[in-house]
Amino acid sequence: MQQRERFAIAGILCAIAVLVGFDVFTDSREGVILWHILIEGTIGIVALAGVFYLLRGTVILRHRLEKEMKEFSAFKTEANAWRADSRKYVDGLARAIDQQLSKWNLSLAEKEVAFLLLKGLSLKEVAHVRNTTEKTARVQSMAVYAKAGIAGRSELSAFFLEDLLLPASRASEDVGKQ
Repeated sequence: MQQRERFAIAGILCAIAVLVGFDVFTDSREGVILWHILIEGTIGIVALAGVFYLLRGTVILRHRLEKEMKEFSAFKTEANAWRADSRKYVDGLARAIDQQLSKWNLSLAEKEVAFLLLKGLSLKEVAHVRNTTEKTARVQSMAVYAKAGIAGRSELSAFFLEDLLLPASRASEDVGKQ
């Protein structure tokens, strides 16, 4: 339920409670029988309970949203810190990949396609990013694979990323050797 709907329903229920309260007050002054006043009073109390329920839900929702915003902010800060810490390694990796792509004699367009494929983009997305057709992106990706002597995207990714993604036990052994 949207917040606007919650406030509209809460307003309507509040108006009902006020009108019922006014009616109960006038009925009690006019000497109306007790069961009639009790039923109307119950209706007013139920309307007020509905207002409380709706406003309580809004407050809970607002607190949850604030908590999520804080957690997202902390996550974003952590991600930015990781990027800053790993910038020199990522830049070095990008240069190393670029050098290897140059060794394979890829054109600038083929290098760009190779980087986009390494980022995980589909051929359709590569075509969109480069303002070409999907067929052109497919032909350029085939040229990348042919010049590199690999079978496809997974081998392209494995060529550059295999050593980065070592199992935890082997990675700790490699760190110990250094």
